[in-house]
Amino acid sequence: MTGLRSWRFPDSLVLIFGLILLAQLATYVLPAGEFEREGRQVIHGTYRVVEAAPISPLTFLTAIPVGLIDAADIIIFILVVGGVFGVLRTTGAIDALIGSAIHRLSDRPVLLVGGLVTLFAVGSSTVGMAEEYVPFVPLLVAMCLALKADAVVALGIVYVGAGVGYACASLNPFTVLIGQSIAGVELTSGQSFRWLLLAVCLVVGIHHILRYQRQVRADPARSLVRDVGYSDGFELPEDVQLTPPRMVVLAIVAAGVGLFVYGVSAYAWYLPELTAVFLGVALAAAVATRLAPNLVATAFYAGAAELTTTAIIVGFARTIQVVLAEGQVIDTVINGLASPLESLPGQLAALGMLTVQTVCNLFIPSGSGQAYVTMPIMAPIADLTGLTRQTAVLAYQFGDGFTNMAVPTNPVLMGMLALARIPYQRWLLFVGPLLLKLYLVAIAALMFAVEIGY
Repeated sequence: MTGLRSWRFPDSLVLIFGLILLAQLATYVLPAGEFEREGRQVIHGTYRVVEAAPISPLTFLTAIPVGLIDAADIIIFILVVGGVFGVLRTTGAIDALIGSAIHRLSDRPVLLVGGLVTLFAVGSSTVGMAEEYVPFVPLLVAMCLALKADAVVALGIVYVGAGVGYACASLNPFTVLIGQSIAGVELTSGQSFRWLLLAVCLVVGIHHILRYQRQVRADPARSLVRDVGYSDGFELPEDVQLTPPRMVVLAIVAAGVGLFVYGVSAYAWYLPELTAVFLGVALAAAVATRLAPNLVATAFYAGAAELTTTAIIVGFARTIQVVLAEGQVIDTVINGLASPLESLPGQLAALGMLTVQTVCNLFIPSGSGQAYVTMPIMAPIADLTGLTRQTAVLAYQFGDGFTNMAVPTNPVLMGMLALARIPYQRWLLFVGPLLLKLYLVAIAALMFAVEIGY
């Protein structure tokens, strides 16, 4: 059984390393090419084939430390926040909150799952949260196991929320606002339609999670991770009383999150500022519960150590893009996908844009990076095919956000899967049918957008 599982369900690191090798092979097959750029933004119509020396046969190895360096901000954030959550768990406040939720809502999974998915979705839709959700994964796994569900439900709560939030983003400064800015569309415009789409897609996503959760609860043998061990690292302690000091800690955490949301909106804060906010939360929580300094340090070490695997996965996943960029083939792929769209009528062009953005997300998993590369191309194509540029931005959001839930080049997803001990292929069995449903919604939304001139 062990040998079969190892063959059919490779570890995330094995899968990502295989993709690094495939990326290197692609650089030998595809011609090198590039667009001219102004800053990070490409200039439409400037693609040209360039002379590029073949990359070294050892690039798949030498690019790995480069990928780790490129992902340093996310890696540092993951390790630091892992340590912070180690301190918060030592106070008992987080486990007490989970225990309280289980006690009050265990017989109302629609409220529990639906409320959490909506919370994560709104965070992604408004301020672009994604990496920030990594530390919540083990906590939600512990909660779901206590509710006789499994880790797939836990990760579904986090990443279905994040994926839908990005795909239907209302104000996300890292995707929709960048896309609108590049396309020359009024910032924040059209958000009523996107809020409606967010609500529709949330209903679809929550129903999918609850349906799976009911199946697992009725028959644990139907769990996609039934043979994965969760006997260590995901247990709730016996003492889960929500005492006054623990309530103070929860208030401190809520204030920290509120501070970050304000900072993102008012001052464009990102990971460095968020890391500092979390460190301040840990210090305040330690003071509030009178934890000894040495105990705080030990808890911080332990929390950071638990996320080491996740941090490594993130760095290796970033390496795929490093290899493709080294071979100068990313622009070649984008140009090859986008060029045929110019001759298509409006509705087919809209669907073509969705297809292009979906494929591009495999090569450029960064939402903002994808916007800078694709929107300068898609905006003029929208003009040529009779689409509004707002519709082109919407197609970009769908292609970026929904595929974030599945593409193995997304470092945050792969890190979360490793943290939740879910083999990638089994996650696809869960999320694949959901993506089909969501893409049907996306197609209908784009057709409607074309009809009304959105």
